[in-house]
Amino acid sequence: MSQTTTRKEKDSMGTVQVPESAYWGAQTQRAREHFAIGEERFPPAFIHAYALVKRAAAEANGDLEELSLERAAWIASAAREVVEGDFDAHFPLRVWQTGSGTQTHMNLNEVIANRANELAGGARGEKAPVHPNDHVNRGQSTNDTFPTAMHVSAALRLREALFPALEAVLETLDRKADAHRSVVKIGRTHLQDATPLTLGQEIGGWAAQLRLARACVEAVQPALCELAVGGTAIGTGLNAHPRLGEEVARRLAEKTGIPFVSAANKFSALAGHEALAALSGALSTLAGSLIKIANDVRWLASGPRCGLGELRIPANEPGSSIMPGKVNPTQSEALIMVCLQVLGNHTTVSFAASQGNFELNVCKPVIAYNVLQSIELLADASRSFERHCLRGLGPDEQVLAGSVERSLMLVTALAPHVGYDEATRIAKKAHDENTTLREAALALGSISGEQFDTWVRPDEMLGPKAADRGI
Repeated sequence: MSQTTTRKEKDSMGTVQVPESAYWGAQTQRAREHFAIGEERFPPAFIHAYALVKRAAAEANGDLEELSLERAAWIASAAREVVEGDFDAHFPLRVWQTGSGTQTHMNLNEVIANRANELAGGARGEKAPVHPNDHVNRGQSTNDTFPTAMHVSAALRLREALFPALEAVLETLDRKADAHRSVVKIGRTHLQDATPLTLGQEIGGWAAQLRLARACVEAVQPALCELAVGGTAIGTGLNAHPRLGEEVARRLAEKTGIPFVSAANKFSALAGHEALAALSGALSTLAGSLIKIANDVRWLASGPRCGLGELRIPANEPGSSIMPGKVNPTQSEALIMVCLQVLGNHTTVSFAASQGNFELNVCKPVIAYNVLQSIELLADASRSFERHCLRGLGPDEQVLAGSVERSLMLVTALAPHVGYDEATRIAKKAHDENTTLREAALALGSISGEQFDTWVRPDEMLGPKAADRGI
């Protein structure tokens, strides 16, 4: 059996054997051994955002004369390569580690330092001319840079993944609402027949609901833009240049186009994670809206012959391993499961955000992991639902028309003319005798056929209408 070639690296606790090909160092290697828990790792988006913070810090420290311009340039260049994904394979640690995220932070420091030393003409493991703690981590702590990376990664993924996916869904819903604005269908409340509306109105309701949920997510963005960097270990900023936090935030804003600023109170930024808890809550609100839409589609498309059958959905794949020709609402079901996961993630984030003890919250990794997973899952599932379901969604107008014609709740149009009690008597007779409302009304002698035809017109029951004052 072949053995992996190793090199010796040192940390404050002694010497560690590290794989020769690895860019990580001693502390990361120890963490690989001590935190072999589960398989969950931070997504590349988090690592890239963290490296972006490291790059901004190196540039700021160079300008503030905390690092030589040469060292700052080597660190910034190495960090840029990490941002671009060139070193994704060198971040092997699991999420389940110390509550501040120190192991992943040192993983960043070590990879960037080793790569910077190569750029400087040195070799991995030498810690010269760039040291992972003294130089890459200059004026920084896990306790302020990790939450900074949490905010930066979340803000970036909202902009790059979730918001575009939601916009695509909304554009499709708007098109469908406009296309079907004149298609009359029966409404339902309590899962029972109600008065008519148009399919366009129903779909327009979905779009409005989704826009409100998106606005909840957008409302959290200003709090996400406040960054903890510059607070170092407990929020006092010890060992950091007084302007470091401000300079790092300014550079991050310039590089991303997102208006990041240095948090006014670093103690709060380290010990509490209200912004991320609020974001998670907003994502759970969005999940609830998407569940409603997905379920409506699923129920309205039920059948095709023994369910509601009012909507037709795309037949993307065989629906059953035993029933030939079956088509299932698979996109709705996938979206619902994603949303349930997001609701569960929010429960975890809510508890984790409460775990601030004195000057530090000690559940940062699980908050970061769950928030980013929620963003990515909602973005992916929304894109899939729009592409593979909503685009091909259409009405079965024959079924819709038949449901409207049979509905007893058209009797609501009679109430302003004959009164609630008489309208109820008509509806009850039609239901009990399985006749139409018109037949029941005429049999009771309540109104004439001409009056019924004038007053009960589904296409005129789609908006506000003044009551008959004669009652």
